[in-house]
Amino acid sequence: MLSPSRIRRAAALAPAATLLTALVSCTSQPDPLTTPCGVVVDGSGSGDATEKGFDAEAKLKSTLLKFLKKEECGTVKFAPITRSSQSSSCRVEEVDLDPPYRKNVDQESQRRKARLTAAARSMEELECARTQGGSDVWGALDRIGEAMPPDGPRAKLLVVSDFAQADPEFTLSRADLSSREQRKKVIDSLVKERGLPGIKGMDVYPVGLGMQYDARPSEAENFRAFWTEVLEGRAEARVHNTYE
Repeated sequence: MLSPSRIRRAAALAPAATLLTALVSCTSQPDPLTTPCGVVVDGSGSGDATEKGFDAEAKLKSTLLKFLKKEECGTVKFAPITRSSQSSSCRVEEVDLDPPYRKNVDQESQRRKARLTAAARSMEELECARTQGGSDVWGALDRIGEAMPPDGPRAKLLVVSDFAQADPEFTLSRADLSSREQRKKVIDSLVKERGLPGIKGMDVYPVGLGMQYDARPSEAENFRAFWTEVLEGRAEARVHNTYE
């Protein structure tokens, strides 16, 4: 039988024990990651590492993990930029970045491992895309947009590309982008032939856009204006320069 003093000590400790249990239960399971994310990788020749060009692999490696963590991505899907991005055979599996919670397992460690898996998958996609050549950015944007769930949290898309559209039917570098009116004509023609990329309302994070024009500021300005008018003005996406 417990003595009165032990009963008093036990009663005094009970609230503290209850509080500790509550704290453990509240902090043991982090908030779920629910944002659907997409990653587009540029396999075109302009993405090879050169003195003047855009190094797609380096940009991908330097931005992907930061993007997945900062944007709290719960899942990530991939799309390649090739000569025909929509029909490209380059396909890697989606990655679940928020594995099911299990007791006695460090959830943050599991998430880090999942992000590393995503990084490896992105490199698989890039390597495949490089075997097919071409640069159908428009089709890649549409493909990744279609892969995002239609409902739920707003999708976030990391597009690692210089955006140098060059597929068998259309090469952007040959188009006149010197004025808003000329750019409108080019966009109207592309929309008529291909429709708009289905990325309405999504957050788009370009990495490398227009890098090939760094030595030609006026051309770079027109090139960026073209894609701004496509992405924000026509496709109604939200463009962010967070990871440039």
